[in-house]
Amino acid sequence: MATVHLRIGDLVWGKLGRYPPWPGKIVSPPKDLKKPRGKKCHFVKFFGTEDHAWIKVEQLKPYHPHKEEMIKINKGKRFQQAVDAVEDFLKKAKGKEQNSDSKGDSKGKKTPNKPLKILEEDDEDLSALKDPSEKDLTDSDPEPSTIERLGAGPGSGFKWESSPVKDDPHFHHFLLSQSEKPASSMEPISKRLKIIEEDTGSTSIQAADSTAINGSITPTDKRIGFLGLGLMGSGIVSNLLKMGHIVTVWNRTAEKCDLFIQEGARLGRTPAEVASMCDITFSCVSDPKAARDLVLGPSGVLQGIRPGKCYVEMSTVDPETITELAQVITSRGGRFLEAPVAGSQQLSNDGMLVILAAGDRSVYEDCSSCFQAMGKTSFFLGEAGNAARMMLILNMVQGSFMATIAEGLTLAQATGQSQQTFLDILCQGQMASTFVDQKCQNILQGNFKPDYYLKHIQKDLRLAISMGDMANHPTPMAAAANEVYKRAKALDQSDNDISAVYRAYIH
Repeated sequence: MATVHLRIGDLVWGKLGRYPPWPGKIVSPPKDLKKPRGKKCHFVKFFGTEDHAWIKVEQLKPYHPHKEEMIKINKGKRFQQAVDAVEDFLKKAKGKEQNSDSKGDSKGKKTPNKPLKILEEDDEDLSALKDPSEKDLTDSDPEPSTIERLGAGPGSGFKWESSPVKDDPHFHHFLLSQSEKPASSMEPISKRLKIIEEDTGSTSIQAADSTAINGSITPTDKRIGFLGLGLMGSGIVSNLLKMGHIVTVWNRTAEKCDLFIQEGARLGRTPAEVASMCDITFSCVSDPKAARDLVLGPSGVLQGIRPGKCYVEMSTVDPETITELAQVITSRGGRFLEAPVAGSQQLSNDGMLVILAAGDRSVYEDCSSCFQAMGKTSFFLGEAGNAARMMLILNMVQGSFMATIAEGLTLAQATGQSQQTFLDILCQGQMASTFVDQKCQNILQGNFKPDYYLKHIQKDLRLAISMGDMANHPTPMAAAANEVYKRAKALDQSDNDISAVYRAYIH
């Protein structure tokens, strides 16, 4: 394959982290910004966003030769707006060149044929992106800048702001995103399933690292429905849209749908309508009662299920609820999968959830691109109910651990020890983790903005304890933690973050 040589001023498709290829322009970086060590890279500003970063040469492709290819694999609204911005950009540049040629001809001077320049000297709107190699560029010229999106609707315009890139709060975030995320296989989930035979003779199936973090995601052509736009659901839907999926949304509080409609989602009037319109319908709600009501209630999902329709329950509920929902969905000829997610609001927003799936394996495979968009890893755990069991165990451990950390912080204070020093020591030892650091810092700062609701972790502890009872297995630690969370709820902490369990120890 012939090597493609790129230079400042070229339009390109750039691959940034886990996002799909995006149209951009190679520009000169700020003077005080050093190029990363290692492989050759160019500084790219992306159209239609405020993103700009060093991109490795192997993650760049010339714009025009690959335009049709890229448009086929990305159907998102923001992506289309970015492409439109590039085309408007080219039209303006071409118009400037034609005007220049016309002026030259009117004076009787022969105008030499030159390659189309992206920017002309008198282009006022785009002057901030001039090639610094041009002779008339001086040290006083503005440095490359961010792109300000002027509107979210179709046909909205863009303009280049002249503030320096180095002052942009997004700048370092996108530089870090290139180095912090590991490379991953691009194979579909179905090609990377590992079947492990256990001594019991049962089969567990898992997909290791189903997210193409540094590769493009080809969105499924199936119509996707999503019910429930809470802390987790909002981030999931945002990432589905970002990766080009066709999504229809519904939420009990309809106003929550507005933002996603602006981003290109469609609106469903009822859960039944969404299930009827879509090939695969996901739901993510608060508890077993809400999950049942969504399916079995008036205008519920069950009324929209037809043979072949898929329903994916992402709520964290008990195995008995999953079994009931699976039975009623399949009784109508539908296909059922449970897929609860481990994570938080921030991980949901970042598309870094861990997905535990069980039920119809063919539905799991059909959801491949969706799971890649919303998570970093997914596991297939066999028959329906297994994912619910595993998720409750995970959340039982997390909830008990958070209660113990809060207990340690309050005991440190009660015995005259510095809570900050306790945290500093903890974060230098074997228990160090982002979770511990973030939750403890939130406690010390009195910041209990919900990343995962306290009332939901208490619900999960309760369900895990009940599951232990049914299996005749003791759960004394979970039971003790559950009592602490119940006290926190009595202190009106239900809608705060799980770290607010700390307040149960200081009242």
